[in-house]
Order: sequence, then C-alpha cells, then structure tokens
Amino acid sequence: MTEVQNIGINTLGGAPTSLDEYAGRAVLVVNVASKCGLTPQYSTLEKLASEYSSKGLTVIGVPCNQFGGQEPGTAEEIESFCSTTYGVTFPMMEKIEVNGENRHPLYAELTKTADADGEAGDIQWNFEKFLISPDGVVTNRFRPRTEPDAPEVLAAIDKILPKETIAV
Repeated sequence: MTEVQNIGINTLGGAPTSLDEYAGRAVLVVNVASKCGLTPQYSTLEKLASEYSSKGLTVIGVPCNQFGGQEPGTAEEIESFCSTTYGVTFPMMEKIEVNGENRHPLYAELTKTADADGEAGDIQWNFEKFLISPDGVVTNRFRPRTEPDAPEVLAAIDKILPKETIAV
C-alpha cells in the first residue's frame, strides 16, 4: 500500500474514506464538474465503470469548482445532477480544490505524476484522469481532453487490472 491510498477524503455524502477502500482494484480518479464543456465525459466514465467493474476497475469522481466556477453546486445538487443526467453509479467524493494553496492532500500526491509528455504539476482543467494500480501506484495521468475510452487509456487500464477478477 502506498501513500496515495492512505490519504483521507470524504465521500460526496460526507462519510470519511480513503482509496485504501479500493485496495486490490485499479482506480481511475477524475476531477469532475457539472457545467463544463467536458461534462459529457460522465457518460463515458459511467460506461467504463460499468464495463470494467467486474474486471477490477473502480472509477472515482472528485468534484472541483476551481475551473471557471463550473461546479458551483452543493453535494446534494451534484449527486442529483450526476445520477439523473448521466446515470452515474460510481463513487463520488467531496468537492475539493485540486490546485493551489488549499489543494487537497490526495491531489498534492497525484499531481506529482507526469503525463505522457513528461509534465507533472497542476491540474489543467476539469476531467483530468489518474490511473492507480491495485497496489496503489499512480501509473498514468491523462489530461482533460483525453476521452476516458481513448485507446491509450484502455490500454493502460488493461495493463494494470488485477490478475483475478474481484467481486464488487
């Protein structure tokens, strides 16, 4: 288990948790927003979560309002929007900051990971994606415009899925 799995975060409903709850599974962590041009990625994330859950993948959404104020809602509004508009069933965490002085510790750790161009650091926009292996290693970072079902994302997921499927 690595540092990233031990970092506490609350669920969208306010219950304390950490990524350790998903130990043994591949995890795709995505900072999300309800009023963004990239918001339709929720559909693809839900499809990915549904199709890959039995193979050992968990998608986790982390709302953030730091980019153009595109996630202004309360936890209840975010939950309602996600479930009614996109049928989201994957876990959603509390709304946090992913950049700057008040960056959540989870993102302080995640942003140390470089993308395919070798660039680490601040989140560029909503829907940036981090892939974490079943043993808690951050293996890949995909920038916001990379679709969740892009060939490079699917290949990276397939590469780190647990050898045995895990019951959900």
